[in-house]
Amino acid sequence: MKKLMMALAMFGGVLFSTQAQNNDKAPVKKIEVTGTAEEEVLPDKIFVSVTLREYFKDKDNKNRVDILVLEQQLQKAVAEAGLSKEALTVGGINGYREWWGKKKPTNFLESKTYTLALANLSKIDAILNRVDEKGIFSTNIERFEYSKIEELKKQVKIKALQNAKEKANYLLAGIGEQLGEALEIYEIDNGYYPQPVYAAMKREMAMAADAAPMQESTVDVQKIKVRFDMKAVFKIK
Repeated sequence: MKKLMMALAMFGGVLFSTQAQNNDKAPVKKIEVTGTAEEEVLPDKIFVSVTLREYFKDKDNKNRVDILVLEQQLQKAVAEAGLSKEALTVGGINGYREWWGKKKPTNFLESKTYTLALANLSKIDAILNRVDEKGIFSTNIERFEYSKIEELKKQVKIKALQNAKEKANYLLAGIGEQLGEALEIYEIDNGYYPQPVYAAMKREMAMAADAAPMQESTVDVQKIKVRFDMKAVFKIK
């Protein structure tokens, strides 16, 4: 029993001595900085919404322009622009009845909403100019996309981390210190992707749809901006 108590006492003394040595160890000098990077790219996928609606050529509800006629005009315009059939899809079908004064509605007019997938907006004006102007109810940009967005996010994060290291380097150089290895790295995910501007598309309709030349727009779309902050802790040598 006496030997056991002596052994425990010796073990406790070694443990206390080790802890004391650890407590006496000098703290690691370190610097914590945040790096920032951002990139802007043009979207390579643009989705445009086009709504066609039936209408009457005459005021007395005669000579209705059928939705299929308008649809065929749009399909033909898309093909003439060099786009595939898959670029145009139906997104919704609606209908309504017109009321004339106190009379009950008798005429049902149909409307269809299409989604047109484009690589850019260079051909959109020429496509819409080929469709009956009165049959186009509305157009707007649904959304922008960039097919390599994940790769872009990786590149921006790396640049943000490099920016953090560069910042730590010149800060330490200003006080005569040297940068050591990275101790900790934190990802601050604040990437953002602005929504498209839902502004009305201006179109020149001076010429008849079947005679309008296939002119291309030279106006670029809104760019997609990606930004990230990376926090890093470095050892000071």
